[in-house]
Amino acid sequence: MNKYDYLIVGSGLFGATFAHLATKQGKKCLVIDKRPHLGGNVYCENIEGINVHKYGAHIFHTNNKDVWDFVNSIVEFNRYTNSPVANYKGKLYNLPFNMNTFHQMWGVRTPEEAKLRISSATVASSCAPSPPFPPPPGLTTPANSSIPSWNNQ
Repeated sequence: MNKYDYLIVGSGLFGATFAHLATKQGKKCLVIDKRPHLGGNVYCENIEGINVHKYGAHIFHTNNKDVWDFVNSIVEFNRYTNSPVANYKGKLYNLPFNMNTFHQMWGVRTPEEAKLRISSATVASSCAPSPPFPPPPGLTTPANSSIPSWNNQ
């Protein structure tokens, strides 16, 4: 009968990392998963030399050098900065909103100017018509009321 120190259910990031570290410390691990492959949702299939994300795109984020060095000691990661933009009526806006977005929309240059512009929209938002669809989660109502895509229909 095989004897294991750990039974690990799931071979995703946590399960695989735990098994790796425990094995390095001399522990015997049994990893089980309902899928026929390791990696959980970050599993990639190599199709004609291209790594294809089977369960959707994934991006690993950290600003901790120790964590970055650790994951790169197991497998090489590519540095990537996600920079999404929204295209509204041919004009591109940064997402999530930042000072560049506010400068594009209103011409403001400082956080104080942006706060003033947003706070002035608070009064106007009580009179503004409702948007034709719910605003994205995480945005405040005053900011929503001053975004061109909701006011200039």
